[in-house]
Amino acid sequence: MIEPWLLERLVCPATRTRLRHDEAAQELLSEEGGLAYPIRDGVPVLLVEHARRLG
Repeated sequence: MIEPWLLERLVCPATRTRLRHDEAAQELLSEEGGLAYPIRDGVPVLLVEHARRLG
């Protein structure tokens, strides 16, 4: 679970836009960038090279 105060501060490193938390998939989604960043062991991995492209 990502704390709400932290989620408000996190942005996509590629687009600098806000991220949306997908709890079921354990990802942070960048709608504008079309990327999904994984959350591993409760830690967001905000590296573009580790992101998954959204369909």
